[in-house]
Amino acid sequence: MHTTPATSTSYHLPANRGFTLVEMLLSIAAMSIIAGISIPLYQSFQNRNDLDIATVTLAQSMRRAGALAQASDGDASWGIAVATGTITLFKGGSYAARDAAYDESYAMPENIAVAGLSEAVFAKFTGMPVGTGTTVFTSVNNETRSITLNAKGTVSY
Repeated sequence: MHTTPATSTSYHLPANRGFTLVEMLLSIAAMSIIAGISIPLYQSFQNRNDLDIATVTLAQSMRRAGALAQASDGDASWGIAVATGTITLFKGGSYAARDAAYDESYAMPENIAVAGLSEAVFAKFTGMPVGTGTTVFTSVNNETRSITLNAKGTVSY
């Protein structure tokens, strides 16, 4: 009679399962350091992005107002008005005497300060600006962007 020897396999699980308190504290400290560095960088990036978007929006609005005035759309002059929180494209000889039914308003972040040229009107038929100047946007990080409107209606930034 042939018998096979009985084999026994035993599995030993390590006695220490889980994380130690020191490992947990090191993990939390590492995540805190990463968050402490990345959050201010993200906020700075967001502020710069808001500033760039406001700059491009104002430049495009100025160009659109000039084109609408040159095309004599609605048989009127067109212009833009800039205030903290909004850029408005309007129909009329001034923002105060505009036809509000034709307003196109664009929201701008409240953390951007506006200085300089706050209203520009473009003459009917020629599309030339009635006045010239520079609008300056300043973010909370003290970064600035300038948008200049010259006498020929060229918008540069």
